[in-house]
Amino acid sequence: MNEAMDELRSIVMRAQDKWTDTGLARVSMVRAEACANQVYQPMLHLVLQGSKTLSIGDQVLQYPPISYFLVPVDVPATGEIYPGAPGEPYLAISLTLDPNVIATLLVDEVKTGEQPTDSGFAAVTAPTDLIDAWLRMMRLMDRPHEAAVLAPMIEREILFRILQGPFGAMLREIARPDGRLAQIRRSTLWIREHYAEPFRVEPLAAMADMSVSAFYRHFKAITGMAPIQYQKRLRLLRARWLLLFDPRDAASIAFTVGYESASQFSREYARLFGMPPGRDAARFRPQ
Repeated sequence: MNEAMDELRSIVMRAQDKWTDTGLARVSMVRAEACANQVYQPMLHLVLQGSKTLSIGDQVLQYPPISYFLVPVDVPATGEIYPGAPGEPYLAISLTLDPNVIATLLVDEVKTGEQPTDSGFAAVTAPTDLIDAWLRMMRLMDRPHEAAVLAPMIEREILFRILQGPFGAMLREIARPDGRLAQIRRSTLWIREHYAEPFRVEPLAAMADMSVSAFYRHFKAITGMAPIQYQKRLRLLRARWLLLFDPRDAASIAFTVGYESASQFSREYARLFGMPPGRDAARFRPQ
């Protein structure tokens, strides 16, 4: 396994300091040295080198090297990444989850007795056969003439390995077009598209075809946060991006992302990112 991991890391060292396209469908890689603040789309995420902490709702989760986790719906998260050793950047690869591909595996699936996890956000140690499948997938970056045939087969193998592990139940739920995850994802997509607008929970619950109480319960179980907290995280992540790349002042950006009070924005921003928006943005601007 050590040789396979070394080869995988050497391939992913080609990535940029952002999620980088590999030329393989739904597969991305990253070599990072900064924070991990972003909206995670449904994906399988494998940590190769270094470690990561993510804050999702009220949970703070830790991901050591050679561990993987699953994101079932779009989730705004903040976090930090840590190098494996001096001069060794954080390395990771991801596979965007396609419900149709997962569904093709369920017809003849043989389930194992693996104990399911309570959350897809939990860290699970990657077994040798999963690492081996990932290595064969990433080697195809240099074999484009083989990738068209072999990459879909290896993607199915990777998903098959996940189905046999602790995230199997959650992966099966992702493949169900009428399941709870699909219902909640409709509402998360709506909130993402209208994050700067006020909303009432009742129409979102109706969109998910649930009662209000059931909607609250399932939304928090799946995303790790209540709907209004989910919207707030989206607003603050967008505000931080604007502060770093838009010359406007913090108050103007606060109103752009949907806040009615600049002081409330400043308080909530500092609570999430550790300092007020102006000071935070100044750290990244040329002096």
